[in-house]
Amino acid sequence: MRVIAVVAAAGRGTRLGASVPKAFVHLRERSLLERSVAAMLNSEVVDEVIVLVSPDMEIFARDLLRRAGHLDAPVPVRLVHGGGERADSVWAGLQAIVDDDAVVLIHDAARALTPPGMIVRVARRVLGGADAVVPVQPVADTIKQVAGDLVTGTPERAGLRAVQTPQGFNLRVLREANRAYFASVDPGFVATDDSSLVEWHGVTVVTVQGDPMAFKVTTPIDMMLARTITDEAEPTIFEVPSE
Repeated sequence: MRVIAVVAAAGRGTRLGASVPKAFVHLRERSLLERSVAAMLNSEVVDEVIVLVSPDMEIFARDLLRRAGHLDAPVPVRLVHGGGERADSVWAGLQAIVDDDAVVLIHDAARALTPPGMIVRVARRVLGGADAVVPVQPVADTIKQVAGDLVTGTPERAGLRAVQTPQGFNLRVLREANRAYFASVDPGFVATDDSSLVEWHGVTVVTVQGDPMAFKVTTPIDMMLARTITDEAEPTIFEVPSE
């Protein structure tokens, strides 16, 4: 099956406090979007990249990717209009895929330093037969359940994991889950990511080892960390060894 990457870059990312949508903020001369698309191309496992952008940013995004050389890459890169919410954007991307059977990788452009090797791990697990795969990292902090300002519980940290992207899926499975979600008048929950949506649909999600470099740039402090990591002429990124 072909492997198709869908890079979500249609959100505004207001918590970063930038004057442009987050995916277009520059990190050491290259935008987060450029870096995320480059990671997909450099993985050498992706056969097509679909970039989800808001209609008002399409021309800017196309020019950005053209100047970066991504639109002239051997792997096709095309732009698709995203929706108002993340789920709407991903669904638009899935509808733009011409294949009936494929592996689809859903990735946040804000995780711009994701190592290509982690992308390969996710894709290979789906190619090996898994319906849904997420890369995960151990949780370092103690997590509290709260109601208002009161603590109601403390989950056992050993069983908790932080989920990253790209998340990989069998295309048919992800499409079916999305159809059910959008057909439901009241699904009873809000899908915070694509794996939670397929879980809601009854699909088993399996994990692979994530990577600290796949952190999400959300706040100014995250951007400071990313700039520190990429300082001094783009140092080599050392990936966590696969399991």
